[in-house]
Amino acid sequence: MREAVASKIEEIAQRVTQSEGMELVEVEVKGGGAHRFVRISIDKPAGISHADCELVSQQVGTILDVEDVVPGGRYTLEVSSPGVERKLLKPADYQRFQGKKAAVTLREDFEGRRHWDGVLAGFQEGSVALEVGPGKTLRFPLEQVQKAHLKFEW
Repeated sequence: MREAVASKIEEIAQRVTQSEGMELVEVEVKGGGAHRFVRISIDKPAGISHADCELVSQQVGTILDVEDVVPGGRYTLEVSSPGVERKLLKPADYQRFQGKKAAVTLREDFEGRRHWDGVLAGFQEGSVALEVGPGKTLRFPLEQVQKAHLKFEW
């Protein structure tokens, strides 16, 4: 049931963000009953402002309430930018942020490790490329990636 609710929320958020010229990065639905929490991450090339978050929150919140998408109607809605250490979720993310530092956790060991830090070297033929040292680039299938995010450079 949670997956159906999350899928419907994602569809609504996608419509709203596209119509406003923004990218829907992620929708998370957590908890249940009176403690249900809906988090929506949005982005756009120029960056996200508080006004952007407020606009998407008002539009998505109104649709969720009118269409009674969340069972029981009790939930907390949070809309935010993905942040400087944004998650890498789609193949396009690995291309878009090529040249940026990233941390990747794999589902299984690769060369004796599951956790790798490096510079994104792109995405090709279903594989993520990560430069982990001078002249050393690792490639692993996207399905092997458990989680990945950008690393903020100080």
